[in-house]
Amino acid sequence: MVESYDVVIIGAGHNGLVCAAYLLKAGYKVLLLEARSVPGGAATTEEALPKEAPGFKFNLCAIDHEFIHLGPVVEELELRRYGLEYLFCDPVVFCPHPDGKYFLGHRSVEKTCAEIARYSEHDAQKYAEFIDYWQRVTSMIVPLFNAPPQSIIDILGNYRLENIQHAWSVVGGVHKTLDWVRNMITSPEDILNEWFDSEFLKAPLARLAAELGAPPSQKTNAIGAMIMSLRHHPGMARPKGGTGGLIEALLKLVKSKGGVVLCEQRVQQVLIDDRCRAVGVKVFGGKEYRASKGVISNIDAQRLFLEMVDQSALQAVEPNLGERLKRRIVNNNETILKIDCALSELPHFEAFNHQDEYLVGSVLIADSVAHVEQAHALVQMGQIPDSNPSVYLDVPTVLDPSMAPAGKHTLWIEFFAPYQIAGAEGTGLNGTGWTDELKHKVADRVIDKLADYAPNIRQAIIARRVESPAELGVRLGAYKGNYSHIDTTLDQMIFLRPLPEIANYKTPIKGLFLTGAGTHPGGSISGMPGRNCARVFMRIKN
Repeated sequence: MVESYDVVIIGAGHNGLVCAAYLLKAGYKVLLLEARSVPGGAATTEEALPKEAPGFKFNLCAIDHEFIHLGPVVEELELRRYGLEYLFCDPVVFCPHPDGKYFLGHRSVEKTCAEIARYSEHDAQKYAEFIDYWQRVTSMIVPLFNAPPQSIIDILGNYRLENIQHAWSVVGGVHKTLDWVRNMITSPEDILNEWFDSEFLKAPLARLAAELGAPPSQKTNAIGAMIMSLRHHPGMARPKGGTGGLIEALLKLVKSKGGVVLCEQRVQQVLIDDRCRAVGVKVFGGKEYRASKGVISNIDAQRLFLEMVDQSALQAVEPNLGERLKRRIVNNNETILKIDCALSELPHFEAFNHQDEYLVGSVLIADSVAHVEQAHALVQMGQIPDSNPSVYLDVPTVLDPSMAPAGKHTLWIEFFAPYQIAGAEGTGLNGTGWTDELKHKVADRVIDKLADYAPNIRQAIIARRVESPAELGVRLGAYKGNYSHIDTTLDQMIFLRPLPEIANYKTPIKGLFLTGAGTHPGGSISGMPGRNCARVFMRIKN
């Protein structure tokens, strides 16, 4: 028997759930189909080592939430009523430097400046100006994030007096405008060199900017310099119980409104009728689910259109789209090797005035801007930068002890690595070159690097889980392991993401819509693509 709904959503990641929540509140009957055994996509918290480390909960991908606090999703969906509780980090960043200095970023700009002033009065003063500038830039562009990117009316409707004032302070007048344009098309490295002198400060800021998935020298990627400013305001937080706390709240909301979430239902095909309209989906195993109003995809556009949509139907409505998806969208081969550890004790940064509170936020191993550059540039050439790893890590149990047995801790490590290893084509998992032996060899080197700063880390590890880029790609269903679906560079952002003709969540196939990390405003935990897509969907007569 064929099941029928108003809307079928492919993928129950956080954006799919957000989109479903808005549609359900508007009265639609919604089904979400998730390929994995658990919903949440890249935002799950799981007991990933049940035998080796029972009771330890791990965030298997996303962990630090900043962008969701720039939009209204939490308030509009009243997620606190469904159990969501955010714990804000302070301090927000700790980065030890090889010369014995360290950067300690607090949520307070003033306290952070005081930390910087211990080494450089000049850089402390410039830091306050730097953060002020990027917070005004953020205020100027946030209304764009919270609207469909090709809807001028929606975008303008989001501007309030404060946003306009901040925009005028940034682009008011010819010279300011040109200076802002120059900032947007330059690189994080150039921006940081313009503002600061000290390597101990520039290195962690470069490492955070590189979270957009490109080396600090990458032109047009200077917007990454604003990431540290977001940690001051609106702040960096984590759901109590892990990132999965957000998913649990969304699931409670969706189910309370009559939404249906089915797991282990991998979509094989989007069903398209003879009028070139999406009318449902077929999953592996043959079962069909019909959608009278439309189908919304929470997966990337390349897999959707090149693997799940009949090519003759696509040719009939948009002959060039398939080729443009193959050749126009850029994935630079960068993804992550993920390491999760159960710890018997906290890592101790003995030579850096260790205080347990330093580990509340993110810990960055970034020895210099050049160190960060190598960590990304080598990846894009298919090389593994593990001779001297640059690492982003969190110890979430310092802020939230509920995620581990009493007195124990978890360690979350992100290490940038290539999806396809150069010279290893056709070997390893899915021909990427990645094997179990190799991933553990790389993980050993990452731990060795961390031990240079926290010598007790090796003996503190009770058990660990290592996931290669190839395995991460399989688990998340992410094309080339790219958890942002496509690269987060200026040429693939806003009204260009993923391509101009499908950037407003609509597609040439009637009744087929896009949401997720590959749509505006991009990856990370924000819920904005889900909210924006729902708004577009509800305005179209289906």
